[in-house]
Amino acid sequence: MTDIARRFPENPLLKPKDLQSDNRKLQIISLLNPGVFEYMNKVWLLVRVAEGIIQKEGMVSFPVLTLQGKTEITEIPFNDPDLVATDPRVIQYKEVDYLTTLSHLRLLYSDDGIHFQEPADNAVLTGLGLLERYGIEDCRVSKINEIYYLTYTAVSENGVGVGLRTTTDWKNFDNKGMILPPHNKDCAIFEELIDDKFYALHRPSSPQIGGNYIWLAESLDGIHWGNHKCILKTRNKMWDSARVGAGAAPIKTEQGWLEIYHGANAENQYCLGAFLMDLSDPSKVIARTTDPIMVPMQEYEVQGFFGQVVFTNGHIVNGDILTIYYGAADEFVCGAHFSIAQILSVLHFDET
Repeated sequence: MTDIARRFPENPLLKPKDLQSDNRKLQIISLLNPGVFEYMNKVWLLVRVAEGIIQKEGMVSFPVLTLQGKTEITEIPFNDPDLVATDPRVIQYKEVDYLTTLSHLRLLYSDDGIHFQEPADNAVLTGLGLLERYGIEDCRVSKINEIYYLTYTAVSENGVGVGLRTTTDWKNFDNKGMILPPHNKDCAIFEELIDDKFYALHRPSSPQIGGNYIWLAESLDGIHWGNHKCILKTRNKMWDSARVGAGAAPIKTEQGWLEIYHGANAENQYCLGAFLMDLSDPSKVIARTTDPIMVPMQEYEVQGFFGQVVFTNGHIVNGDILTIYYGAADEFVCGAHFSIAQILSVLHFDET
């Protein structure tokens, strides 16, 4: 299967070996799914850095955060009958789920959008408190009236929810806590108010009735959300049959709000697609791509910590050029260009 992405020839832009762990007990396993924004005439990535334990023979080890923010290591014999360790991402011990890695968010900048480095006074965002003991992941960055809204996945033994922090200078951060409770993730706030209200896409999950669908929510302050509506569902026997989730903030076009989203099938292959929402009422989805606009096909997308994955939650818009930064195979950070006009041209409009 082909796609319409123009991948950077320099891909992967970032590999785990390009960064150093701040904790001598941990090693960087993966760099994933950066939030993206422009600041001080530079392109910035807020990269998810996943760290794990150097495993000892016959043992399974994983890190979690204490309530004081310190890293705590748990070791379990591999032959322990209460241990289930068949997934490289999640293990279960005594019927409690844990992540095999602990993620934080780290800033990097670039003058050309290709070569990235860490600033000398780098701000590292880590999990805070009970609801972020397993780390924070996959941040989306939206700018509204000079305030940057950082929505991210907050993980703990209590479940997976959406946390929010805000900043104006990328030095000082205001922690707003969990704004959408478990099980929820993939939250992207629109970068423009509509009728004086904030709007956001999010993805609650229902394993029994319903599914992993994209929802829309409204807010008067960007913190307290309501009037939730399910707007985009999975499609049986298609590339997005198992789950769908929002990427970065929707892009305003003359035809509507354009959203790049990810979809996965039963084989856990993650691709990217697009859909279009009405400008005045984004709860109305008026068009959607039938085929994905990006499919994992390069070696760095197919082979990695968790292969067959392209996943984005960050982009830069420059006229018709959409530059997407994406996670590949749950291990590398990569880049690709798209034409917004071309994406719009392959949308299938609802004729009803």
